[in-house]
Amino acid sequence: MSEGLPIEIITNLVEQDTFKSVLPSAPHVDGMIFAVAAAPEIPMPEQWMPWLIQDSGSRLIDSDVDRLADELMNGLRVHLSLMREERCPLPQAILSLSNTENGHRPSRELVDWLTGLLQVHKQLEPVWQNAWKYLDRISDSSQSKTGEELPEIRLSRCLKLFTTLANVDLALKYRNDQQKEQLDNSIPLLVRQVPLMLDEYTRLAGELAGALPNQFETFVKSP
Repeated sequence: MSEGLPIEIITNLVEQDTFKSVLPSAPHVDGMIFAVAAAPEIPMPEQWMPWLIQDSGSRLIDSDVDRLADELMNGLRVHLSLMREERCPLPQAILSLSNTENGHRPSRELVDWLTGLLQVHKQLEPVWQNAWKYLDRISDSSQSKTGEELPEIRLSRCLKLFTTLANVDLALKYRNDQQKEQLDNSIPLLVRQVPLMLDEYTRLAGELAGALPNQFETFVKSP
């Protein structure tokens, strides 16, 4: 793992016996926290932390709950710091490729990380939609006045790449033979594009957050 990345904090947490059966894999959890940190309006901890619990029957004592909450918040703070610094939250090892009988595929860790990101994005879709509605009201953002792409198109491009790499087999299922070959050959390029798409995702969130009133969020990218 690369020093100073939030996944280090999460890995240390998930590897503890107390939390092994409570939390999904470390990359999955870290991807979820990234999506929380990147939301136009960051939800309160009592809203998003239960999303991470995979075994609702687990019994944690109060001290364990407090320790879990502290470490998850530490991960969130590091993600916010990396966003302010415009640094990629992923270690290079996760962005490697796995060689399978079907060709190159994203690493298992990257698949888990993107799955976690998409899981939380789905939970927070109303937040994104509300931010767009507010932005439309104050700036008529449905009109592209400078020739720039609409934010909805930019977000769609990010989510399409995340979704494709999170489940390549499913993406192949809905393509014809020529499209399947093209996607297979494109996997290495798509994986290399992940840091750029994560940066675009956070830029979009920052633009929307900057337009919303009474924001408590601590990161807003400079123009």
